[in-house]
Amino acid sequence: MTSRPLSALGAFAAGAVLLATACSPAEEAAPDAGSTVECTPEGLPTLTAGELTIGTDSPAYPPWFSDDDPSNGEGFEAAVAYAVAAELGYGADRVTWTTVPFNSAIQPGPKEFDFDINQFSITEDRARAVDFSSPYYDVRQAVVALAGSEAADAASTADLAGLTIGAQVGTTSYDTLLEAVDPEAEPLVYNNNDDAKQALENGQVDAVVFDLPTAFYITAAELEDAVIVGQLPLGEESAEQFGLVLDLDSPLTDCVGSAVDSLRERGVLAELEQEWLAEAADAPELG
Repeated sequence: MTSRPLSALGAFAAGAVLLATACSPAEEAAPDAGSTVECTPEGLPTLTAGELTIGTDSPAYPPWFSDDDPSNGEGFEAAVAYAVAAELGYGADRVTWTTVPFNSAIQPGPKEFDFDINQFSITEDRARAVDFSSPYYDVRQAVVALAGSEAADAASTADLAGLTIGAQVGTTSYDTLLEAVDPEAEPLVYNNNDDAKQALENGQVDAVVFDLPTAFYITAAELEDAVIVGQLPLGEESAEQFGLVLDLDSPLTDCVGSAVDSLRERGVLAELEQEWLAEAADAPELG
């Protein structure tokens, strides 16, 4: 993730979560060749036999979690965590949450969790210290504007054409802006997100593009009059991706990765993204 929020945000509306009854056990998707671990509660060598311990930070921010309570299953990442657990055969009553600071989770050394979910971007540097599951979320780029402005009323990328839009130079936000809105446009560029945010406040641009996690934080905690207009379509370039973190060379990695793959292939991850990020968090996709 690009940055970590510094203060708790207000909770988003609660909603239904996909629990054990909605998924099939991951033993249907065998682990990678060479693994001898059976992907069932009886076969997985978890910290506590027959239970799954999941870590995340505290406070746990919306829309990834709700009410700073991961165990309620509300919010995108809480729902994903329970869906992965169910795919592995663990009902909600066999899941235990533990608090793990963001930086501690990705440091080398033994872990106090079976896997951790906390908007961890998958990077080569981090992968030297920990294992990652298959990605469960491709980070989207979002358009942010001031409430009541012309840009704030946009329902599609076509509605943004002709407006002055900015982004941080050299970022996926900038590349996606060009690709999704107008390849011939010359958007205003800024050295960092703070400069882009200031330009929006000062009325120098109609809108700014940030990655969606940053957009959530800015509109909830930093710019009182700003709103997320919507998410831009995914670009052709490789997107930043979030993955579940496990101990380096964990015997659970293949099974957890297979569970995430199954959820993606069956469209479950897309449904959860729509429920918790597009609808509950009011960040629709701009067609």
